[in-house]
Amino acid sequence: MDIKVLGTGCQKCKELDKLVREVVAEINVPANVEKVEDIAQIVQYGVMLTPGLVINGKVKISGRLPNKADIKKMIEEEK
Repeated sequence: MDIKVLGTGCQKCKELDKLVREVVAEINVPANVEKVEDIAQIVQYGVMLTPGLVINGKVKISGRLPNKADIKKMIEEEK
């Protein structure tokens, strides 16, 4: 599974990265979690508001910070 956390380094972006890594560890799913801070790469996903969450190439979240339950649900949908 390929997970990308999109964000330029704001507090919400850092929090999303932390939450995603916690959820991946908790549900023990093999995943490559990457933090993408480059604006050009973020825009390629069509994300104009950060933080953003991309799972297996699909934009799941843009412009808000989801809770752990929401993140877990999104990851499990893509398994």
